Amino acid sequence: MTSNHTPKKSLGQNFLHDRSYIERIVQAIDPQPGDRVVEIGPGQGALTLPLLRRHGALTVIEFDRDLVGPLAAMAEGVGELAIVHRDVLQVDLTALAGGERIKLAGNLPYNISSPILFHALEHAAAIRDMVFMLQKEVVDRMGAGPGSKVYGRLSVMLQAYCTVTPLFVVPPGAFRPAPKVDSAVVRLVPRDPATIAIRDRERFANVVRAAFGQRRKTLRNALNGVCDAAQFDAAGVSADARAEQIDVAAFIRLANAGA
Repeated sequence: MTSNHTPKKSLGQNFLHDRSYIERIVQAIDPQPGDRVVEIGPGQGALTLPLLRRHGALTVIEFDRDLVGPLAAMAEGVGELAIVHRDVLQVDLTALAGGERIKLAGNLPYNISSPILFHALEHAAAIRDMVFMLQKEVVDRMGAGPGSKVYGRLSVMLQAYCTVTPLFVVPPGAFRPAPKVDSAVVRLVPRDPATIAIRDRERFANVVRAAFGQRRKTLRNALNGVCDAAQFDAAGVSADARAEQIDVAAFIRLANAGA
């Protein structure tokens, strides 16, 4: 472990150190022989070393140059570690998969967790599953259903393309430095592309963004200029409803009606 590294607040660094939670996360990732595993933000290697010991090979994406050397040194004699020193948002995950389907894992920086999730969605066809640790509030939003106060754009976009399963909560004391909020671990499994009925991904994203951009308004007003009355009728969606009342399937029908 590179315990002499000072966590950088600007990068949202909170390093996991509690062994019991580390083991639970590794069990959730559950790498199998032949799997290609990619860890986002390995930090000081809390998950990296146990994964290497268990699986023998691992690719990590690390933005902090001060951690690259220590990670490489730590992996010597443990397993085969490939380090991609880049911002994960600039990494082509499909190219990294090399024609295979990868398992993605990591303790995501809280300050860019949502952009990372949307980036992963763009490469969902190249991903077998994802096990991430994020702020509990974000995990709650990811798995929320219609009618929930935290059901929103993130919920709909993720659930349209993935099965979202919150796994367990991780308390602040499991990290250094301790964050001010609880964390949680979640599993996302991309859906079979053949079962995703979205005709136009860009239009779907635009409809969902617009609907929740003015969530206090009715869909008729929030989607003015995006969906017309005929499209609401074709989708079987009430224009008088609000975004948080509409399930994922209804959003897909509404977007498809104008595609």
